[in-house]
Amino acid sequence: MSVRRATLDDLDAIAPLFDAYRAFYGLADDPGAAAAARAYLGERMSRGESIVLVASVDPGASALLVGFTQLYPSFCSLELAPIYVLYDLFVHPDARGRGVATALLEAARQLGIDSGAARLELSTAHTNVTAQRLYESLGWQRDEEYLHYELPLR
Repeated sequence: MSVRRATLDDLDAIAPLFDAYRAFYGLADDPGAAAAARAYLGERMSRGESIVLVASVDPGASALLVGFTQLYPSFCSLELAPIYVLYDLFVHPDARGRGVATALLEAARQLGIDSGAARLELSTAHTNVTAQRLYESLGWQRDEEYLHYELPLR
């Protein structure tokens, strides 16, 4: 297995994984959802607004992608430093249990270190205890200091 930074040339291979990720959260039920997901991902990547890391089972040119994570660059005013928000992480169901998510998370950690980021951040559902166990096993710490709020705009 290998993990690398995705390019726009990978978009057609990543898009089905991204669509499956959205379906996991119940957001890909209309006929145009797959095309909209592909367009969104392509726009983020082409504008340099996100970094996508992909995992494949074979490092060759025709490698089958089995997972991805998407990180958004941001900043921490208190620490006067860049941070990354790890927003998406998905492994194809057929590849689960083979260390793919761990490899993607480790690659994200290394990306953060290499770029001088102060930290990585992520959110997960309260009910996603499998993911929580994985994150904690890799050193991620639950935020006990700040509450997360959001203001829906649509």
